[in-house]
Amino acid sequence: MGRPGEKPVREARVARAADLDARGLEEASARLRASAAFRPALARYCLAMSDVPPEGWPLYKMFDQLSRYLICYMLIYNYYEWRDHGGPPPTLSALQKLVPSSPRQTAGFVASLKVGRFIATEDDPADRRNKLLRPGPAVIGEIGRSPRLFLRALDEIESPAELRAPQLAAPEMLGRMVHFSAADVLANGTLLHGFPTVLHFAQRDCGYPLLTAIMADHYARTLPAVGAPPSLTRRALAQRFQVSAAHVGNLIGEAAANGWFVLAGADRVAAVAPDFAAEFERWCSLQMIHVAGLWDSVDSAHVAPDLALAT
Repeated sequence: MGRPGEKPVREARVARAADLDARGLEEASARLRASAAFRPALARYCLAMSDVPPEGWPLYKMFDQLSRYLICYMLIYNYYEWRDHGGPPPTLSALQKLVPSSPRQTAGFVASLKVGRFIATEDDPADRRNKLLRPGPAVIGEIGRSPRLFLRALDEIESPAELRAPQLAAPEMLGRMVHFSAADVLANGTLLHGFPTVLHFAQRDCGYPLLTAIMADHYARTLPAVGAPPSLTRRALAQRFQVSAAHVGNLIGEAAANGWFVLAGADRVAAVAPDFAAEFERWCSLQMIHVAGLWDSVDSAHVAPDLALAT
């Protein structure tokens, strides 16, 4: 939903999600999808999201499943809310109250993050009995990867005078964006549960990256010059995402049984159903609108001094 005097979406920022009611949000989403630049930019988002992780870097295994992602997402929120906005100390007990995982599961995953040096603990200056959980740049980078890449796609679509996504290379800026995203989710609920096909993949190990690999292949077959997609054989996808071929086969088979995919034999996705692609594109357009609003919040907020994040 544009404001008076605004140019079409390729030349002007989309409206902030916080400024729109449900009807206005859908109108802004539809207008974004109507841009000729939308699908090529989305194809490049999918290619980047499905990229091979660095060797020896188990980020897909650590974070790319919804319950584990949410633990890290809210851990980042708690730290920045305490540090910059006067929130309660970001302790394990505070985190356990915010996430749907059981307290025991949350504690176990946090312990794994500590061992991997993805997070650090520090004493609360106001009460040394509290051990504060501080996210490291690797956690911030992975949890903020999709928002950063959505903003990069939006930069491609809108062609702003100053690109926004490159500024999120700094963990401090990206961490603040994740904080504002989580604050919005806590206040208004998540968009994800309105998209059952995306949710189906996000709830499974490496499911969302696998979904973006499949969509990258879809766009490579339907759009010119968007980049070479990954191989969609079960073996290739399993190797790429560091999971078993059986797990990949189960995900693809379930999707085919639901009518979302057309398979070539039992091994490869040959096509995605039009309704499935449409839901994915609607999800992505709403995410772009969401990150545009987050960027406005990050850009206008007071920038706290850089801290030495955990390594």
